[in-house]
Amino acid sequence: MQKLELSPFQNECMAIPEEIDLFLGGGRGGGKSFLMALLCLRHAEQYNDKARMLFIRRSYAGLRDFELTAREVFGMAYGMAYSYNASEHIFKLPGGATLELGQLESHTDYQKYQGRSFTLLLTDEAGQYATPDLLDLLRSNLRAQLGIPVRMILAANPGGVGHHWLASRYVFANAPWKPFLEEKSKRRWVNCPSTFDGNPFIDRDGYRQQLESSCPEDAELLRAWLDGDWSIARGAYFSSVIEEKRNAIDPWPSIPAGFETWLAHDFGSSAPSATYIFARSPGAEAHGRFYPRDSLILVDELATSRPSDPSKGLGWTVPVLASEIKAMCKLWKIRPEGVADDAIFARMGSGHGSIADEFTREGVRFHPAKKSDRLTGWTIMRRLLADAGKPDVPGLYVSRLCKYWWQTVPTLARDPRRIEDIDSSGPDHAADACRYGCLRMNRKAIVTPLKM
Repeated sequence: MQKLELSPFQNECMAIPEEIDLFLGGGRGGGKSFLMALLCLRHAEQYNDKARMLFIRRSYAGLRDFELTAREVFGMAYGMAYSYNASEHIFKLPGGATLELGQLESHTDYQKYQGRSFTLLLTDEAGQYATPDLLDLLRSNLRAQLGIPVRMILAANPGGVGHHWLASRYVFANAPWKPFLEEKSKRRWVNCPSTFDGNPFIDRDGYRQQLESSCPEDAELLRAWLDGDWSIARGAYFSSVIEEKRNAIDPWPSIPAGFETWLAHDFGSSAPSATYIFARSPGAEAHGRFYPRDSLILVDELATSRPSDPSKGLGWTVPVLASEIKAMCKLWKIRPEGVADDAIFARMGSGHGSIADEFTREGVRFHPAKKSDRLTGWTIMRRLLADAGKPDVPGLYVSRLCKYWWQTVPTLARDPRRIEDIDSSGPDHAADACRYGCLRMNRKAIVTPLKM
């Protein structure tokens, strides 16, 4: 067998236990396809005729590159001792393992796989799927005998039509290379990012020039391809100021003493509501990281959006919403007080008071956030996002617990009639709540941490 050389990225992925699923979500040219062929080879060697592998793309044309990569890897391992049926797209390997290259574009295509069992599922260019429905359905085909681990591997680059759901599920759920439980599959996953800079087997200077020439007028897309940055959305309002590696932080276990806290809330019922716990740094270290004075940290969120649609709410009433807000505040040991959008302070007539009055009766106290000052709020928020990571100026940092924020804020579009504002027809509820919290920063303290 010819010796196989691996990049550091490929070695690190190969070391992850097989019981953990992989999201290969880096930039272009990182060596993801070669890695998937290596993972197939290892799976075949370990489980022989019990290994049933399926590699998926949306179109048959897209399978051609991986077919060549698999031929290269299997050829180095087996010479001529493997076979490939080009009409059925099936590799048969010594020992009895099979690797099928398949196409999956619609629910009609899924009928080809219904009722069949596979021990390893691999999907390349998963970002070409606008929703995860088909890939979630395909997961039901993962079945194996006792003692053989089943696994799913997804590979994708940022910037495709499926960018949002992939980023929400696998990128912002946890820091890279740290296992986490993915809610839909109930499986442990690891986000394994790579870039062409870490691939020693390509002409990196030439490849960079190739990428630069592919998108000469799209700086955000180029950055996504070069750096594998999933916080980028082309043409989005915050695209130039949000970077995952600067703005995303691991969840805090507690709020340190000396950090001022308050709530920021955007109300909705048929539309989502979003509530955030803000912490303001006195200029101190918190859980292994230093936050300059007046830095803002979004510690946790309560968002009432439907899982399938970030623009639709769950229809919660004020008492239900207030109860959940109080529960979140109790968890973090802070008072349920803060700022909210001005609209909830409008009197509803008939002696019922306002929505804010309802919250007060339920034990949650809000103050007006000066919603009319939209552009000032966006300016403050953008500046704080852009300054995150600098050692001597305040920045805005967002916990990975704030999944709705990461799902919606990085991709919000500009208002086409007023480019300095956000297009409010999009799911801007998390952004609005965040803006209210940023506006409150320079005003007199409203909330102080509970003394426990």
